[in-house]
Amino acid sequence: MRVLLALGLALFNAAALAATPAVQQAKSAAPAYQLRAEQLGLVVNKNDPLSLEIADYYATQHHLAPEQILEISLPTDRVWITEGELEQVKAQIDAYFSPKIQALALAWSKPYRVNCIGMTYGITLGYVEGICSNLGKPTPESPYFNHPSTQPFTDLGIRPSMMLAANDLSSAKKLIERGVQAWGNQPKATAYFLTTTDQARSSRAALFPPSQIVKKPAIKIENIHANTLKDKSDILIYQTGLANVADLATLRFVPGALADHLTSYGGMLTDSGQMSSMQWLESGATASYGTVSEPYSYPQKFPHPQVLLAHYLSGATAVEAYWKSVAWPAQGVFIGDPLAAPYRRLSPFK
Repeated sequence: MRVLLALGLALFNAAALAATPAVQQAKSAAPAYQLRAEQLGLVVNKNDPLSLEIADYYATQHHLAPEQILEISLPTDRVWITEGELEQVKAQIDAYFSPKIQALALAWSKPYRVNCIGMTYGITLGYVEGICSNLGKPTPESPYFNHPSTQPFTDLGIRPSMMLAANDLSSAKKLIERGVQAWGNQPKATAYFLTTTDQARSSRAALFPPSQIVKKPAIKIENIHANTLKDKSDILIYQTGLANVADLATLRFVPGALADHLTSYGGMLTDSGQMSSMQWLESGATASYGTVSEPYSYPQKFPHPQVLLAHYLSGATAVEAYWKSVAWPAQGVFIGDPLAAPYRRLSPFK
């Protein structure tokens, strides 16, 4: 993780609700979230037997109709696709899904990038020329960042996407089951924000909310200076900054938990020299995020803690809350069950 102060950080802080009272203001002014299973498109790699199995289980558990499922053809022997391959996939997606479909689940772990750009960004917003030639610069701001829309395709013409990333069917089933269990379960849990001794990877520490008790919904927030969280069983959110996170085996996440670590290559899902973001899912989280290429330590390229928390507590699904929390998501990949929504009050099937 190379250190580089991001230009415009002060604007990022202000626009993204850096002060704790603003989190409460954002929650009180939040839109009535409504994204549900019938508005989700499921994209499957027909060349990947595991993708087909994951998609079948996901469709069953979330009651997806056949017209919500699209089979495409992707390589299975590499972690990347070309810009041309992405263009073909996007054309298929745009032609197949009706305007009712507002977000996407991608049922594979590999390939996870298009050159230096994350697969979920490419599928959602397309390839952007020039990013990979100078990774030390800011990348385009997402039109969806901290946006009030509850229907992103209708309002913005984009479908935020999330990869159903898993190494095997058993892990995928557990992930999907946690996503189903999370819907509206209103957990009394804790959001943990850790500032570590790794200064470069703690570049978003100033954005962490202070420790406090939130009354509605009933959660705790703990802002901790430590390199590890250990022996906790009530985790709703876990955000930290390290190349590798220890003691995950001692932790228990509530269904719908979100967890990510700020490091360079967490989004290299299957071949990272650092801790892959998939380890969060394997440890019990329901969604995560990581970068697939060197992001430097721009906090804008990672989930903003308070934006993520505010939207999630207001009833957003995981795909909405995570996508809305990253200002510059081009180099990142979102993974997990997009429909997890522990603070939603409506049925996902109506």
